Amino acid sequence: MQVTDCQFFITVSTPKKEPTKKPLKVKLAKHLFITRKSSIPLLRFEKQDLSSFSGLVIFQKLFAELNLSSKLSGCSPGSGVKAHASYSLLFRLLIVHALIGMRKLREVDLYREDPMVKRALGVRALPSVPTMSRLLDRCDDRSVSGLREQSRDLVLQRLGTERLATVTLDFDGNVISTARKAEGVAAGYNKKKGMRSYYPLFCTVAQSGQILDALHRSGNVHDSNGAMAFVQHCVESVRTVLPGARIEVRMDGAFFSEAMVGILKQLKVHYAISVPFERFCELKGFIEHRYWWSRIGGKRPSSAFEKQWKPKSWTNQARFLFVRTVNPRQIKGALQLDLFEPQDFEYDYKCVITNKRCSIRKAVRFLEDRGQQENVFAELKSQGALSYVPCRRWAANQCYMICAIMAHNLNRELQMRIWERMRATSEKRSPLWVFEKIQTLRNTFICKAGRFTRPAGKPTLTLNANPLVERYMRNYLTASESL
Repeated sequence: MQVTDCQFFITVSTPKKEPTKKPLKVKLAKHLFITRKSSIPLLRFEKQDLSSFSGLVIFQKLFAELNLSSKLSGCSPGSGVKAHASYSLLFRLLIVHALIGMRKLREVDLYREDPMVKRALGVRALPSVPTMSRLLDRCDDRSVSGLREQSRDLVLQRLGTERLATVTLDFDGNVISTARKAEGVAAGYNKKKGMRSYYPLFCTVAQSGQILDALHRSGNVHDSNGAMAFVQHCVESVRTVLPGARIEVRMDGAFFSEAMVGILKQLKVHYAISVPFERFCELKGFIEHRYWWSRIGGKRPSSAFEKQWKPKSWTNQARFLFVRTVNPRQIKGALQLDLFEPQDFEYDYKCVITNKRCSIRKAVRFLEDRGQQENVFAELKSQGALSYVPCRRWAANQCYMICAIMAHNLNRELQMRIWERMRATSEKRSPLWVFEKIQTLRNTFICKAGRFTRPAGKPTLTLNANPLVERYMRNYLTASESL
């Protein structure tokens, strides 16, 4: 039978207006949505090829594309320690440990028999918790420097691939509190008085939301402790990958000093740093004797002025921006005037030092949005393993922290490989991609049950039929193959 081409024409006629009718009430049978109470099923625990983390197949592919196993093999201690389990396996296991939402080392026993975890790591059995603890305790400075280098190279490789014209680096410290008596912890700034902590210094790339590097420190040090050498190393590492890019640096008032400003000028970067009023008494006088302020707009009415000024102890002048923002508030009780900060019932004041030649409004907005770094810290602490201190050794805790950072960076790397840039460079230097948090990825496809089978000798992972999960996983796998 031969089928010839034919054309179909659809004629649409306007129906006549009919009187409105009440919607029909459809009754559903009770057995469609109501069932009798069923008895508790009988529990059986048998060895099955079932996985609770089927979505790790995507990260398995990412690990292979990045050649992560061979890169981490050079992070073993330098003392010639021989171990049954390699350090590359240990660090990859800690990365997977953070990706699936685990924190403590003993929680490895909860997924020890999971076939997808073993397949993602390329092993037949996972090391025991005592073995992992011993391997971590044997880590030394060579292991720490190797892990930092691999974590930094992962971010730099992505920056080089994207060929960004502007790279913004945010520097800030964050408290990691612990009740454990670990090497290097000290009582410093904590919500609970007397609790010991670490206080590492982080460098975050604003465009990608990744952590470029971290400097591990005790909890009783100042923000600026070791910051100048750390800042110089981070800037130079970015410049080796992107020699023609414009590098910007944002810091809070704890890093403000003439030495820091001099290093940033020497590195030829654009910077903006908050200035604490207590450093120079003259700053308060500039505000009190100022009568003409220029409006700069914003969510709350703000005004500002700038001044080229050189403190008496400095050798060169710099551009200081003075900003006041309307913030009417009621002050109860006796008012005690501060010796340094201007006290006002209507305005809040702040001072910024910068070498950017843009308008005051753009420079202030540029510095104010450095708070995006706090979102990264919040995600790493609440949904990652950054806030946990597993061991008593200094180097072991550093390695564990860097593995948590690498898990976060790999999450961002996966999404940047799949999605195109969704934003352009803005005044606030917002991330160029709209990232999903790792917890969202866990709920969507990582923590999904699956069964391993071998039809015709080919390993197959079968998941429950769910259109949304299937679309997510096929999207990530297909897009990754096209790179």
